[in-house]
Amino acid sequence: MESRLKQHYRESAVPAIMGKLNYKNANQVPRLVKIVLNVGVGKDNKDAKILENAQKELSLITGQKPVVTRAKKAISGFNLRKGDVCGVFVTLRGDRMYEFIDRFITVALPRVRDFNGLSPKSTDGRGSYTIGVREQGIFPEIDYNSIYKVKGMNITIVTNARNNVETLALLKELGMPIREE
Repeated sequence: MESRLKQHYRESAVPAIMGKLNYKNANQVPRLVKIVLNVGVGKDNKDAKILENAQKELSLITGQKPVVTRAKKAISGFNLRKGDVCGVFVTLRGDRMYEFIDRFITVALPRVRDFNGLSPKSTDGRGSYTIGVREQGIFPEIDYNSIYKVKGMNITIVTNARNNVETLALLKELGMPIREE
């Protein structure tokens, strides 16, 4: 069973982007490669309960077990030792990626307070688009009463687009609410 967004991409988005960017071949149209969700624990890296809750919440949101990231070297200004826990992350590909982005666009983003669209400046020039989420409570999988500490996360959508124009065209066609500037 193919996800709803993947089917929309194949049937509607590819022809629309081909017309918009004057492509001759459907293989020239950019596509999603992966989505990376990253939750940093910051100063709370000594608190095992915060790390455990971050892992539990990220696995509820994505349906996949997160990987714990550790510091590669000590940084005294951040009170960080080599090997200390820095955060957790999940990389989504394939059907899980399409299911997540569909839920994110249709369910989670409308729950953001005072939301007026995503910034078109969040691209990196090489096909990635990064969104900063201030609290994990926007996802319906998370019970708001069971949150131990409110933590934000970064969501990076990686595409095979060659520039910002292609990246934004793809995301807008997939239904991402990117505002005009």
